[in-house]
Amino acid sequence: MTQILEQVRAHVRAHFGTEPDSASVTFLGAEPIEVLRFRARANGPQGIVHYVSLGCSRHPMTDPTKMVADPRRGPRAEIVLRLRDPGPVTGLARSLAVLAATPAVDGVVLEADALIDLGSPIWTSPTRGVPFTAVLLGHGDIPDLTLESPLEPVTFLSATPLTAIEAAWVRVKGAEAMRQAWRNDGVDVLDPKRHAAQPD
Repeated sequence: MTQILEQVRAHVRAHFGTEPDSASVTFLGAEPIEVLRFRARANGPQGIVHYVSLGCSRHPMTDPTKMVADPRRGPRAEIVLRLRDPGPVTGLARSLAVLAATPAVDGVVLEADALIDLGSPIWTSPTRGVPFTAVLLGHGDIPDLTLESPLEPVTFLSATPLTAIEAAWVRVKGAEAMRQAWRNDGVDVLDPKRHAAQPD
């Protein structure tokens, strides 16, 4: 499984063309999750910071209702959270690691359009309150990483921070309706200081 993670690490480093900062988060009874932080690329949008989990794809995600889990077959994923530089914040790496650990800890299969409620602010800031307590998963910009057959590719899912109001709206209306509301309202979901959308 270490070989898979090394492939993932090399894949995302090649994608961003730079070396990341990293932090390792360990949970009792679970394997550690590393969080890689990539600063803005010279040829990319300025000020965008990418946080990428490394460890979720160590094992395939399996439906908890299945009697026997296949140790080789099943979807694999890592999580990517993008923000315009949020400045001196704390807790973000741990929150991303919690999210990436949910397949192993809670038997959750992470996929596009899934809503994951973390129940507390995703990060904390010394200068202002943080209203984001959940994330909406989507298709990310990093290409899938093909693994040796019969292993399924590693997909890179985007995680968009949500306020409690937005999370409640997703439960009622769905993921795509939330994205359309953001587009209609001109909401920059990469802005760590943004306000909640007010969809109808």
